Amino acid sequence: MTAPVDFVEVSTDGLESSPVAPALAGLRANEARYFKNRFGHDFTTEPATAPAGAAVVDRVATILRDERGIVVAAPALEATEFEVEGVRWSYVFYESGLSVNVLYALADGGKRAVGFKLADGMDVPEELASFKFARQRSKLAGTIRGSYFVIKHEH
Repeated sequence: MTAPVDFVEVSTDGLESSPVAPALAGLRANEARYFKNRFGHDFTTEPATAPAGAAVVDRVATILRDERGIVVAAPALEATEFEVEGVRWSYVFYESGLSVNVLYALADGGKRAVGFKLADGMDVPEELASFKFARQRSKLAGTIRGSYFVIKHEH
């Protein structure tokens, strides 16, 4: 397992091939800060090519395809999956600057959704053109554009 993502000294390690690597690193650090402050959880990622990372990428891709017919065109760079307070969180960070997260409550009837965040400086990917994105400011990531949809099926 890799070290926790540092949200004080933001690093582009693992994301260097992205044309928006600094903004994507800020987005990753923003998520790390959220989980540390809210849940006391250390947010770690690993390469999408590692066995555990590849399993997360496959799971997220299956949910996107089954729920909305979405296939992300960009290659995945990093991924992580963990459970906090009865919710399984899955994250994939893509070379384009896209971050996809799946919030999946383990209890029946709990919240289940897919979230999309676009790193500052990237265009909306063609596969997400039908979504409306809200803007939020982040000291770590600049302007983050985000959207989501509710998961309707069991995964």
